Amino acid sequence: MTKFIPTLCAVVLAACSPNYPYPTETFTTPTGNAVTVAMIHHGSIALDYKGFHIQVDPVGRMGDQTLDYSCFPKADCILVTHEHGDHLDPATIEALSKNSTRLLLNASSRDKIERGDAIANGETVQVGPVIITAVPAYNITEDHLKFHPKGNGNGYILDFDGLRIYVSGDTEDIDEIAGFAPIDVAFLSTNQPYTMTPTQCVDAAMALRPKVLIPYHYSNTDAQEIKKVLDANDSGIQVLLFEELR
Repeated sequence: MTKFIPTLCAVVLAACSPNYPYPTETFTTPTGNAVTVAMIHHGSIALDYKGFHIQVDPVGRMGDQTLDYSCFPKADCILVTHEHGDHLDPATIEALSKNSTRLLLNASSRDKIERGDAIANGETVQVGPVIITAVPAYNITEDHLKFHPKGNGNGYILDFDGLRIYVSGDTEDIDEIAGFAPIDVAFLSTNQPYTMTPTQCVDAAMALRPKVLIPYHYSNTDAQEIKKVLDANDSGIQVLLFEELR
């Protein structure tokens, strides 16, 4: 489990965490409340805060693998970064939704499934106890621009009473990332040709300086290399690796 020292930074005992069949990390806010993050698969994670349930890019099937969402309660909020099939899955969104679920997604995803509320880069909303800001996510390498054009997709910064978690969505190491600080926990997407290289991930992490870095959406990337480089450079960034987020 991650251990923050000394204030924001104690980990709540595992016994306090929701019982999911996926690995979890539980952090505490400056106000002493637990935020538990479940590492589901690839670009999909779930967060629980004081009984408020958030799903990010819930996808029920990836290739030949079927993901089990039946263990999760209905979501209070669902966030979608963009419209690609490994991030936008209408059937799983439907299965996780209740009448009061708030669905926030980029405009292209909203147009595609014709439900939810579009949120653009730079917009901030409060949903229940969480303040959510949509931030840019896009490619900058010349021959990759077609994958994630600037202004389309979102990353999200979730503020839980001062504990700030950044979920990058599909992006490279764009200049804006440094301006997202302070960030406590960063999920950075790392797979080519669609998102970051390991070197770009290291550069983004060094610019952002989160307390904890969790590479995700990393497919065949050697995520160990990211950890090795950051550790070797005494970055002070704790890198957590989860095979489920490949």
